[in-house]
Amino acid sequence: MHRDVAIIGAGYVGIPLAQVFADAGRSVLLVDVSAERVDQLNRGESYIEDVSSVKLKQLVEERGLRATTDYDELREADAIVIALPTPLSKQREPDLSIVRAATEEIATRLRNGHLVVLESTTYPGTTRDELLPILERGSGLTAGVDFHLAFSPERIDPGRIDHTTKTVPKVVGGINEASTEAAAALYASAIDTIHRVSTPEAAELTKLLENIFRSVNIALVNELAQLCDRMGIDIWEVVEAADTKPFGFMRFDPGPGLGGHCIPIDPFYLTWKAREYDFSTRFIELAGEVNQNMPYYCRSRVSQALNHGAGTSLSGSQILVLGVAYKADISDLRESPAVKLIELLQNAGADVAYHDPHVPSFIEHGTELVSQPLDPGAYDAVVIATAHTGIDYAQLVTDARLVVDLRNAVGRRGITDEKVWKL
Repeated sequence: MHRDVAIIGAGYVGIPLAQVFADAGRSVLLVDVSAERVDQLNRGESYIEDVSSVKLKQLVEERGLRATTDYDELREADAIVIALPTPLSKQREPDLSIVRAATEEIATRLRNGHLVVLESTTYPGTTRDELLPILERGSGLTAGVDFHLAFSPERIDPGRIDHTTKTVPKVVGGINEASTEAAAALYASAIDTIHRVSTPEAAELTKLLENIFRSVNIALVNELAQLCDRMGIDIWEVVEAADTKPFGFMRFDPGPGLGGHCIPIDPFYLTWKAREYDFSTRFIELAGEVNQNMPYYCRSRVSQALNHGAGTSLSGSQILVLGVAYKADISDLRESPAVKLIELLQNAGADVAYHDPHVPSFIEHGTELVSQPLDPGAYDAVVIATAHTGIDYAQLVTDARLVVDLRNAVGRRGITDEKVWKL
């Protein structure tokens, strides 16, 4: 069956993109290696929060949205969008194996007139230097002549409702002008605003700049938080005050570290690529060091609070970590600093449990835990690692013996109490 667009990768990026295209009247096929995921999608059961099962079922039943594991179906699509993970290796080097493997599959099904767009975050040069040769070699076709090739970075922020896939401007850069225009036309059929750039390299670096900007500024305020602790100044009061300036300042909050797929990982794509040009990206690497150190600093903060606030040591203490998702009101655990903090607290001898209404259980890096009922008084300390809005923080402070608030969840609500220790 003919499809307007096939999206490879049915995850946090692929499913919202499929929804936007389907809502715009395009026929959409999702391709994923997981037969279990494919079956779920075809039943209209969503496993990501940004697209509800009610909405997905409607798209399946009324718009003909479908999922498959069969790459042969790509032949019947006009456009193929790649929305697959690009993780880092243990050595913090880009791992493109998943994208390369998918591109090999695409290449043998490629035909004249096809449009291929990479959305996976990566380093500048990936589309032209990695995908293009694989596609040409496997198909016998010429990129930019027989088929179009472009890069368009995903800009998904899980859980966000004020800016959606449809409303966030889409950056598009093709290997030639015809490829750029083909990709722009595809996205313009479903997304409000298209911004063209001259090359895929410019589009690839655009995504990295966006996330590096956040990483560097979060590192700055995380470093200030540590200095404020020594100086006896409330970092949250300083941030609030600075945020009153209507120009020249953008607010960033400190926290226990960075989470999500993008900000903790993406900057390292550029630091890796920069070495090829004998260039050291010092700002980026320093920001990474500061942010990666925050869970360690927060462990020390918990230890300090127990020593001075309860007269006990971290070793042997009962600790409840409140929230393990990487940000509020979602279930996404990718790169969550709360998971790292739990590991560090356990390694220091603490007996650690967690409560998260969005994450019933998790297995990460050998740590396997199940969410416990919220009973703050049963623990020596409650550590707020993720500030989910559904928690009654006033009641929490009343019931808890000691609270270490790494997100200012308590202070933001105007609650003051001597048993609360801030970041």
